[in-house]
Amino acid sequence: MKRLVISTGAGMSAESGISTFRDAGGLWENYPVMDVCSAEGFARNPALVHKFYSERRAQLLTCSPNNGHRSLVELEKRFEVMIITQNVDDLHERAGSSNVLHLHGELMKVRAIDDDSKVFTLRPDRCVTTPETIIDGHHVRPHIVFFQEAVPNFEPATEIVRSADILGIPSCSAAPLRPDWHSDLLYRPKSCRSTARRHRNSRHRFRRHKTTCRNHLIVNPRPFPETIALWQISK
Repeated sequence: MKRLVISTGAGMSAESGISTFRDAGGLWENYPVMDVCSAEGFARNPALVHKFYSERRAQLLTCSPNNGHRSLVELEKRFEVMIITQNVDDLHERAGSSNVLHLHGELMKVRAIDDDSKVFTLRPDRCVTTPETIIDGHHVRPHIVFFQEAVPNFEPATEIVRSADILGIPSCSAAPLRPDWHSDLLYRPKSCRSTARRHRNSRHRFRRHKTTCRNHLIVNPRPFPETIALWQISK
């Protein structure tokens, strides 16, 4: 069974009602990013950061996986599917995906401030946290990779990508990714680079691109609903 590695971003969950960060009307327009999503911001005002992520959890609990998430579960019937997601929600897991690696952390988890190895999953009915929240004797922080922090799962993600027989990148701008990963892994072979951009605006042309670049589905479907992009991959 071939290994299909899928890298997903904010567009995957937007259809479920999860607010994106970078698009027009996104979260960064309502919150100063360095206040709520940076190591310095957390040190300066932990109460604001806890409030921000408690609000994100409350929103997440009102959302459900969409057809894009469910399409990836269906692909497990034909491939060994590995998902690398930049998203911090748990919609891939709730849809039923078996193998999910979160690059930027997980919204429904917190970790001990004094011991990064101690990670706790929050219950839906007790998902509001504050600087005073203590779990198993530890003050906690959101289990999120803040700006100014290293991405612990980056190297494992790189190894997963290198092991792929097929690489798919639906609903992901790849903007936050490290340039060498982006250029070295996401845009090979060279024949895919131009066709990915030239043929991404119609379903018919996307099929031709898929046939030309059989082992590398380079998809940045800003004009695509994520369900269309994933439907094409599943054919």
